[in-house]
Amino acid sequence: MFCLKCGSLLVPKKVDGKRVMACPRCSYVNKEVKEAKIVEKTKNTKDIEIVESDESKTLPVMDAECPKCGNKEAYYWLLQTRAGDEPETKFLKCTKCGHVWRDYS
Repeated sequence: MFCLKCGSLLVPKKVDGKRVMACPRCSYVNKEVKEAKIVEKTKNTKDIEIVESDESKTLPVMDAECPKCGNKEAYYWLLQTRAGDEPETKFLKCTKCGHVWRDYS
């Protein structure tokens, strides 16, 4: 909602003990909406999936050193864990001990 006087964005504010939409620049108070309701929206979050041992045998294998046991091979898969304009995250799983880690490069 915008101010009818100056065009500024109206913000929730307490005036005379009531919550209304008011202009921070010129102190205009919206007469149509006497009480403002603040609604908070949250994004649904995705859980990161860890690939189980039976499924990992179908994944591609690459040369990568496991930080836990020092093995030189690991399964890998890619997931988009951040915004769409950022690169995807590579997850690696050791072929020997099953340790899972991320590679951001």
